[in-house]
Amino acid sequence: MELLADFLTSDFLGKAVWLWLAFLVVVGALLAFDLGVLHKSDKELGIAESLTLSAFYIAVAILFGVWLWWSMGPTAGIEYFTGYALEKALSIDNVFVISLIFGYFAIPAKYQYRALLWGIIAVLVLRGIMIGVGAALVQQYEWVLYIFGVFLIGTGIKILVIGESESDVSKNPIVRFLSRRMNVSTELHGSHFFVRKVDPATGKLVRFATPLFLALVMINIADLVFAVDSVPAIFAITTDTYIVYTANIMAILGLRALYFALAAMVHRFEYLKYALAIVLVFIGAKIFWNQIVGKLDPAISLGVTLSIIALGVLFSLWKTRTASRHGAS
Repeated sequence: MELLADFLTSDFLGKAVWLWLAFLVVVGALLAFDLGVLHKSDKELGIAESLTLSAFYIAVAILFGVWLWWSMGPTAGIEYFTGYALEKALSIDNVFVISLIFGYFAIPAKYQYRALLWGIIAVLVLRGIMIGVGAALVQQYEWVLYIFGVFLIGTGIKILVIGESESDVSKNPIVRFLSRRMNVSTELHGSHFFVRKVDPATGKLVRFATPLFLALVMINIADLVFAVDSVPAIFAITTDTYIVYTANIMAILGLRALYFALAAMVHRFEYLKYALAIVLVFIGAKIFWNQIVGKLDPAISLGVTLSIIALGVLFSLWKTRTASRHGAS
């Protein structure tokens, strides 16, 4: 019993082991409830249910942030909410890519939510690895933060000046590689990722991957690509690995629930990417400000980030509504 107590209170990446385990238990319980109770059977998730479920996940994320604020202090709480808001906004672009992936593989809406939820399990591990590596680099070589800052500023300016490149799933090398190296079924088999069927070439019963599995792989690869922006951005806000990881995962949990509502209106957020580009430049510049002038008040960082994102959302909704009215007249 004493050994267990020592283990739970031992340090892991700057926080007690029990804090990490408690968070993972909460996430696991949410996923089990979502997948095993709310969506035990495959069904299409409507916009109203998507918004309701997303509101639930946002409420959980806010409660977790309030607990961080209470237990670790206002600075930790503000940094968590800043990272959460930033990750949530940056992930909206991910919705567009996910919808392209599902469209390319012709995945019906009733199977999409299950694939997204299973994808979260991979995200828990992959984001954990990326954040762990980033934390180790920052701890050993603090100057890595300057590289993060330059990268974020460069990415933001690139989006503002050039824009983002269009995604073409059919030309993705990962899709081509998997299609060559694996037996891939041309048709769906319900919500199964793998099925056993007769190989036309050999006549033997072999395992085939379904298009749903390929879509799952591509979604997680897309998440890794987006993490290249979001992980350095949140490390620019805080180097507390626990806050970085929990803010990332809480935002992603909610995004999966909100996907079906956002996918139906993602075109309305056309100008949000420019607001996010400005946020990236601001976060990148903040690294240099913190090192040269002094640490910027986290409350100011939160206020600026939320204000820019809110203005981007409002301007997008106003601009696309105006364009729609002009097109109808």
